[in-house]
Amino acid sequence: MKSIFYLASASPRRHELLNQIGVAHEILHVPSPTGEDEPRYATESPLEYVQRTAQDKANRAQEWISQQSINVSQSGKQTIILTADTTVALGNLVLGKPKDVKHASDILQLLSGKTHTVYTAVVLSQSISETNRKWSQWQSLSATQVSFAEMTEQTIEEYIATGEPFGKAGAYGIQGHAAKFISRIEGSYSGVMGLPLFETTELMKRLVK
Repeated sequence: MKSIFYLASASPRRHELLNQIGVAHEILHVPSPTGEDEPRYATESPLEYVQRTAQDKANRAQEWISQQSINVSQSGKQTIILTADTTVALGNLVLGKPKDVKHASDILQLLSGKTHTVYTAVVLSQSISETNRKWSQWQSLSATQVSFAEMTEQTIEEYIATGEPFGKAGAYGIQGHAAKFISRIEGSYSGVMGLPLFETTELMKRLVK
Protein backbone atom coordinates (compact mmCIF):
# COMPACT_ATOMS: atom_id res chain seq x y z
CA MET A 1 0.00 0.00 0.00
CA LYS A 2 1.21 3.48 -0.82
CA SER A 3 1.82 5.90 2.04
CA ILE A 4 1.42 9.59 2.64
CA PHE A 5 4.25 10.89 4.81
CA TYR A 6 3.61 13.95 6.97
CA LEU A 7 6.22 16.06 8.73
CA ALA A 8 4.35 17.60 11.65
CA SER A 9 6.75 20.49 12.15
CA ALA A 10 7.03 24.11 11.08
CA SER A 11 10.83 23.87 11.10
CA PRO A 12 12.30 24.62 7.66
CA ARG A 13 15.48 22.81 8.71
CA ARG A 14 13.63 19.51 9.30
CA HIS A 15 11.93 19.93 5.94
CA GLU A 16 15.31 20.47 4.26
CA LEU A 17 16.88 17.50 6.05
CA LEU A 18 14.13 15.12 4.91
CA ASN A 19 14.60 16.41 1.37
CA GLN A 20 18.34 15.79 1.73
CA ILE A 21 17.78 12.06 2.21
CA GLY A 22 15.09 11.86 -0.45
CA VAL A 23 12.01 11.40 1.76
CA ALA A 24 8.96 12.76 -0.06
CA HIS A 25 6.65 14.39 2.46
CA GLU A 26 3.98 16.96 3.13
CA ILE A 27 4.00 19.53 5.93
CA LEU A 28 1.29 19.04 8.54
CA HIS A 29 0.48 22.22 10.46
CA VAL A 30 -0.88 21.26 13.88
CA PRO A 31 -1.24 24.26 16.23
CA SER A 32 0.44 23.96 19.63
CA PRO A 33 -1.76 25.01 22.55
CA THR A 34 1.30 26.28 24.43
CA GLY A 35 3.17 28.24 21.74
CA GLU A 36 6.69 27.49 20.48
CA ASP A 37 8.35 26.33 23.71
CA GLU A 38 6.30 23.92 25.76
CA PRO A 39 6.49 24.31 29.54
CA ARG A 40 8.81 21.98 31.40
CA TYR A 41 7.55 20.10 34.43
CA ALA A 42 9.43 20.82 37.64
CA THR A 43 10.59 17.22 38.08
CA GLU A 44 11.64 16.65 34.45
CA SER A 45 15.24 16.28 33.35
CA PRO A 46 16.12 17.81 29.95
CA LEU A 47 16.12 14.28 28.49
CA GLU A 48 12.64 13.51 29.85
CA TYR A 49 11.41 16.91 28.68
CA VAL A 50 12.49 16.49 25.05
CA GLN A 51 11.07 12.97 24.86
CA ARG A 52 7.72 14.07 26.29
CA THR A 53 7.39 17.10 24.02
CA ALA A 54 8.11 15.02 20.91
CA GLN A 55 5.51 12.50 22.08
CA ASP A 56 2.98 15.26 22.78
CA LYS A 57 3.48 16.55 19.24
CA ALA A 58 2.87 13.05 17.88
CA ASN A 59 -0.32 12.68 19.93
CA ARG A 60 -1.67 16.03 18.70
CA ALA A 61 -0.85 15.18 15.09
CA GLN A 62 -2.56 11.80 15.34
CA GLU A 63 -5.65 13.38 16.89
CA TRP A 64 -5.75 16.07 14.21
CA ILE A 65 -5.52 13.48 11.42
CA SER A 66 -8.29 11.42 13.05
CA GLN A 67 -10.56 14.47 13.41
CA GLN A 68 -10.10 15.34 9.74
CA SER A 69 -11.41 11.89 8.82
CA ILE A 70 -8.45 11.26 6.56
CA ASN A 71 -8.55 7.50 6.18
CA VAL A 72 -6.95 4.74 4.19
CA SER A 73 -10.15 3.59 2.53
CA GLN A 74 -10.80 7.07 1.10
CA SER A 75 -7.26 8.04 0.12
CA GLY A 76 -5.91 4.61 -0.74
CA LYS A 77 -2.80 5.56 1.19
CA GLN A 78 -1.46 4.76 4.61
CA THR A 79 -0.65 7.65 6.95
CA ILE A 80 2.82 8.15 8.44
CA ILE A 81 3.68 11.07 10.72
CA LEU A 82 7.11 12.27 11.81
CA THR A 83 7.42 14.56 14.83
CA ALA A 84 10.54 15.77 16.62
CA ASP A 85 11.67 18.12 19.33
CA THR A 86 15.11 19.59 20.01
CA THR A 87 16.33 20.78 23.39
CA VAL A 88 19.58 22.53 24.26
CA ALA A 89 20.70 21.74 27.81
CA LEU A 90 23.53 23.13 29.89
CA GLY A 91 23.59 20.70 32.78
CA ASN A 92 20.01 20.63 34.05
CA LEU A 93 19.21 24.02 32.51
CA VAL A 94 17.06 23.96 29.36
CA LEU A 95 17.85 26.83 26.98
CA GLY A 96 14.88 27.52 24.74
CA LYS A 97 14.31 29.98 21.92
CA PRO A 98 15.23 33.56 22.80
CA LYS A 99 12.37 35.98 23.37
CA ASP A 100 14.35 39.10 22.53
CA VAL A 101 17.88 40.46 22.05
CA LYS A 102 18.72 40.48 25.77
CA HIS A 103 17.50 36.93 26.21
CA ALA A 104 19.59 35.80 23.22
CA SER A 105 22.64 37.53 24.69
CA ASP A 106 22.09 35.89 28.09
CA ILE A 107 21.85 32.43 26.50
CA LEU A 108 24.97 32.87 24.39
CA GLN A 109 26.94 34.16 27.38
CA LEU A 110 25.97 30.98 29.23
CA LEU A 111 27.17 28.81 26.33
CA SER A 112 30.43 30.72 25.79
CA GLY A 113 33.49 28.59 26.57
CA LYS A 114 31.39 25.61 27.69
CA THR A 115 30.17 22.25 26.41
CA HIS A 116 26.43 21.67 26.29
CA THR A 117 24.16 18.85 25.11
CA VAL A 118 21.67 18.99 22.27
CA TYR A 119 18.93 16.36 22.56
CA THR A 120 16.62 15.63 19.63
CA ALA A 121 13.79 13.16 20.15
CA VAL A 122 12.03 11.69 17.11
CA VAL A 123 8.67 9.90 17.00
CA LEU A 124 7.46 8.03 13.91
CA SER A 125 3.78 7.06 13.83
CA GLN A 126 2.08 4.78 11.31
CA SER A 127 -1.67 4.26 11.04
CA ILE A 128 -2.87 0.69 11.49
CA SER A 129 -6.62 1.28 11.05
CA GLU A 130 -8.73 2.67 8.24
CA THR A 131 -10.02 5.45 10.48
CA ASN A 132 -6.53 6.48 11.60
CA ARG A 133 -7.47 5.93 15.24
CA LYS A 134 -4.93 3.20 15.93
CA TRP A 135 -1.22 3.70 15.44
CA SER A 136 2.07 1.88 15.61
CA GLN A 137 4.78 4.09 17.01
CA TRP A 138 8.57 4.11 17.28
CA GLN A 139 10.85 6.55 19.09
CA SER A 140 14.51 7.47 18.92
CA LEU A 141 16.85 9.97 20.53
CA SER A 142 20.15 11.62 19.68
CA ALA A 143 22.37 13.36 22.22
CA THR A 144 25.22 15.49 20.90
CA GLN A 145 27.91 17.30 22.86
CA VAL A 146 28.63 20.76 21.44
CA SER A 147 31.61 22.84 22.63
CA PHE A 148 31.66 26.61 22.20
CA ALA A 149 34.81 28.73 22.16
CA GLU A 150 34.95 31.83 24.35
CA MET A 151 32.82 34.60 22.89
CA THR A 152 33.34 38.29 23.64
CA GLU A 153 30.42 40.66 24.20
CA GLN A 154 31.12 42.23 20.83
CA THR A 155 31.15 38.85 19.11
CA ILE A 156 27.81 37.99 20.69
CA GLU A 157 26.31 41.35 19.68
CA GLU A 158 27.49 40.91 16.10
CA TYR A 159 26.07 37.40 15.94
CA ILE A 160 22.70 38.50 17.31
CA ALA A 161 22.63 41.30 14.72
CA THR A 162 22.54 38.63 11.97
CA GLY A 163 19.11 37.59 13.28
CA GLU A 164 20.15 33.95 13.27
CA PRO A 165 19.62 33.22 17.00
CA PHE A 166 15.88 33.84 16.89
CA GLY A 167 13.54 30.89 16.49
CA LYS A 168 16.29 28.47 17.48
CA ALA A 169 16.73 26.55 20.73
CA GLY A 170 19.91 27.70 22.44
CA ALA A 171 19.94 30.90 20.35
CA TYR A 172 22.15 29.52 17.58
CA GLY A 173 22.13 27.61 14.30
CA ILE A 174 25.03 25.23 13.80
CA GLN A 175 24.55 25.36 10.02
CA GLY A 176 24.95 29.15 9.92
CA HIS A 177 27.25 31.84 11.30
CA ALA A 178 27.50 30.05 14.65
CA ALA A 179 29.71 27.38 13.07
CA LYS A 180 32.73 29.65 13.59
CA PHE A 181 32.21 29.57 17.38
CA ILE A 182 31.85 25.78 17.66
CA SER A 183 35.18 24.16 18.44
CA ARG A 184 33.97 20.56 18.66
CA ILE A 185 30.92 18.32 18.39
CA GLU A 186 30.51 14.70 19.42
CA GLY A 187 27.39 13.10 18.02
CA SER A 188 24.91 13.93 15.28
CA TYR A 189 25.41 17.14 13.31
CA SER A 190 21.95 16.82 11.74
CA GLY A 191 20.54 16.15 15.22
CA VAL A 192 21.78 19.58 16.32
CA MET A 193 20.04 21.05 13.27
CA GLY A 194 16.80 19.46 14.43
CA LEU A 195 16.52 15.98 12.89
CA PRO A 196 19.12 13.21 13.33
CA LEU A 197 19.16 11.59 9.91
CA PHE A 198 20.74 8.28 10.88
CA GLU A 199 18.27 7.69 13.71
CA THR A 200 15.36 8.80 11.52
CA THR A 201 16.40 6.43 8.73
CA GLU A 202 16.66 3.56 11.21
CA LEU A 203 13.12 4.28 12.44
CA MET A 204 11.79 4.28 8.88
CA LYS A 205 13.13 0.78 8.35
CA ARG A 206 10.59 -0.39 10.92
CA LEU A 207 7.58 0.82 8.95
CA VAL A 208 5.15 -1.90 7.91
CA LYS A 209 4.96 -2.05 4.10
